[in-house]
Amino acid sequence: MLVYGKLLMTAFFWCGTFIAGRALAGHVAPFSAAFLRFAVASVFLLLFLLRIEGRIPGLRKNQVIPILILGMTGVFAYNFFFFKGLQFIEAGRAAVIIANNPIFIALLSALLFKERLNRVQMAGILLSVAGAVYVVTRGHPLQLLSGGFGPGELLIFGCVASWVTFSLVGKTVLKTLPPLTAIFFAAVVGSLALFLPACSEGLLTNLGRYRAVDWLSIFYLGFFGTVAGFVWYYDGIRKIGPTKAGLFINFVPVSAVILAFFVLREPMTTSLLLGTLLVVTGVFLTNRRAPAAASRPHAPGRPESAYADSLKNRGDNTRE
Repeated sequence: MLVYGKLLMTAFFWCGTFIAGRALAGHVAPFSAAFLRFAVASVFLLLFLLRIEGRIPGLRKNQVIPILILGMTGVFAYNFFFFKGLQFIEAGRAAVIIANNPIFIALLSALLFKERLNRVQMAGILLSVAGAVYVVTRGHPLQLLSGGFGPGELLIFGCVASWVTFSLVGKTVLKTLPPLTAIFFAAVVGSLALFLPACSEGLLTNLGRYRAVDWLSIFYLGFFGTVAGFVWYYDGIRKIGPTKAGLFINFVPVSAVILAFFVLREPMTTSLLLGTLLVVTGVFLTNRRAPAAASRPHAPGRPESAYADSLKNRGDNTRE
């Protein structure tokens, strides 16, 4: 039962990142917020890595470029779009849009890796896309024909594009690297890349001006939203498998919408609720596997589940 409790908490950790990110909007510049988040995360990831591996593993030459891509997409680009986008739109709406990550990953996996999609999965993709469109257009889908996207929605879709790239590259990287090692090096690369843009925003001069709530949000994003969520999620994958663990990810957009309503006083509109329902249902259907494929690892879905295939294979020998 403990593992299920940890997975449920992980879903709440990840939904809380939208609340913390929204709390920083307007007070901490996007590059600065992203750099501080992953500076904190890198320190704790290093501690976990040293505890588990006893050392910092080296990288082979053929692993350097993929790790650079992971850092520049999943850390640098994703987090810039994330923090910048939350300056324009509500946390709940952003969470529902980003919840479509598995949909685009499934589509591109089918195109690039020839992974087959059955009819149920295709129906899930259509439902999820319909839900995202309904949320983005605030219940008026025909607005898409007249360019009904605002800057916030476009930036958050930048998050989706960044993480889809990260997940697909990560799928190949993790054939040769453990998940914790890969995410540590990606976090370090992303942090280093974010430092100069953050300084250009006045990071060093603004550090003393941040509010207590800003520092709490940064720590939450770095430790709970990145490190603790990652460690507990992969502990869940190791113990109960990627399919069951992945089901808990469906709680993220729902929890984010509810939490944004109570904490940030964001409106809970009919279009947001209906769109959330469509997206969650679509993601659930898309992540379902046919009985014949039940023994095979599924394609990565959520950002943090990009490593499920690799960890499952590595964890078979240690499963409790």
